[in-house]
This record gives sequence, C-alpha cells and structure tokens, in this order.
Amino acid sequence: MTTPVAYGSATADPGVGPQPLNAIVVDGQPDVQYLNLETATNCYPGRFVTKGTHDNDVAVCGAGGVPVGVLGYEQASKKDRPATRATIYVVDAQVPVLKRGKGATVMLYLSADAATIVKGDKLVCAAAGCVTKATAAKFATSTAAAVLGGTASPTIAGSIPTEGLPVATAEESATVVDIGGWIMATLER
Repeated sequence: MTTPVAYGSATADPGVGPQPLNAIVVDGQPDVQYLNLETATNCYPGRFVTKGTHDNDVAVCGAGGVPVGVLGYEQASKKDRPATRATIYVVDAQVPVLKRGKGATVMLYLSADAATIVKGDKLVCAAAGCVTKATAAKFATSTAAAVLGGTASPTIAGSIPTEGLPVATAEESATVVDIGGWIMATLER
C-alpha cells in the first residue's frame, strides 16, 4: 500500500496523476465566460460563483446555492489574474468563469468539513464557493420518531435538494485534515 501524497492540507491518492501547480484546468476544454466580479469575498480561483446583482456580475456561491460556474485562473488576462491560484481576485476584475464543457476536469477547493472524499463521489457547493461530498436525500423530521405510514409521511416539494444539485464528480480520493484542500473533479453537465 502506498502512502497518500499531500496536496495543500488534503491528502490524495498518488495514482491519479499530477495536479497542476498553478492552474485550474487539468483536462478537457470548459466553456469560459468573462464576467465582472461584484464582491471579492472568498473569490479565489477554483471556487464556485453565482449570479450577482446583474447578469454580468458574479459573487461567491454559498452552501446549497445555484452556481453559474467555477472561477478559472490561467484564462484570466494578466491585468486581472491574481499572483497565484491561492490569491483572491479583486472587485471589478473581469474573471473567467468556467462552465460545464465536455469532460472538463478542474481543480476545486474542498470545504474544511469535507472529511473523506472517494473517487466517483458527487460534490455539491459548500460555504465560500468550496465543495463537499453530496449526501443521500432523506426526510428531515423535528423528532427522533421514524416517519411511518402513508398519512404521516411528509411530502417533498421542489426539484432542487437543500444541498443543491451536484456540481462535480471527484476524480481522486482525498481526506481533509484540518482546513480545505484541492481536489481534481469533473464538472457536471
């Protein structure tokens, strides 16, 4: 058994191939849309963003949010590109937003509470534009009692679960040790 190799604060299986050091796209060709960064809070490359005030504005996506894409890095103009992918974008920068291209594998940032991710796990948006492992849908009740019978069963309304729809599939296994870390994942279509 080989020992996992550390990437940032997450550990990853060394058999998946190298992660790019200062890039977001690993493989494939995502569609890129250049949008205005309305709010810079937590807007690092590799984080999911959502629509801002106007259709051409973006801000970081929160847990269960509906993202428009993930912030790119190497696609940004030199004027707007942060020094490294660990550096935040600035307000009003024209940022590259990577959208779901055919088979686009990118680097995403795991939430500090992501725990253990296994290759093939579905990922959903977490706080601050990060991703975490999707969990199985279940009925939520306010009591410890099981929901039994047809009349006592609650109904589920709406098509988007509270965690949001899966945004990516993990392409490697990773364990978050104390704070978030990078993970390779294929964007969902």
